[in-house]
Amino acid sequence: MIGKISGRIDFKALDHVLIDVRGVGYIVYCSDRTLATLPGPGEAAALYTDLVVREDLLQLFGFPTMVEKEWHRLLTSVQGVGAKASLAILGALGPDGVGRAIALGDWNAVKAAKGVGPKIAQRVVAELKDKAPAVMAMGGGAATPDPLPDDAPVIETPAPRKAAPKPAPKPAANVQGDALSALANLGYQPSEAASAVAQALTDDPELDMSGLIRAALRLLAPKD
Repeated sequence: MIGKISGRIDFKALDHVLIDVRGVGYIVYCSDRTLATLPGPGEAAALYTDLVVREDLLQLFGFPTMVEKEWHRLLTSVQGVGAKASLAILGALGPDGVGRAIALGDWNAVKAAKGVGPKIAQRVVAELKDKAPAVMAMGGGAATPDPLPDDAPVIETPAPRKAAPKPAPKPAANVQGDALSALANLGYQPSEAASAVAQALTDDPELDMSGLIRAALRLLAPKD
């Protein structure tokens, strides 16, 4: 299994990129969103990858984060969702948007992806609702000194030749993941906690962790 590709970009097309890894060129298919983040030809880049093996085909699909790769794995587990449909959904919504859409049962948001019809969108929401919280919470907890956490982009740029590279900044806190963990500790079910967190972030994307937890708790409070 090829889990990551690191090298220099030889060529960028509409739906894939050719990455040279020590003289071997790998064609990696990516979403529009991912392709837009990649540098131009001649620049260094790295992507987490998923290898699809068929009788007559080997294809690599690339993702800038482990979280997005995990969403791809879940999306393609849904009947009728192939790798290209998964890339279309991730390209249209982004990994955070996919999590919110599934947690809120918003299949119309999933349907906005090119080539995804209403039946497939409804199936995605229904089948992944209970699995979404685990992916939404990826990267939560205490920060580690690792300069490349699992939920951080792996797009690499060449280090300056004359100046020593600066220390990598510490990753930002995973507000969504920490909020989900806190709600789980309070006894809320993962699916209901994920739905409340997604709704709170939809209402106010700028919430910090404390504000997000308070907003989610208000949404989870019993209604009179």
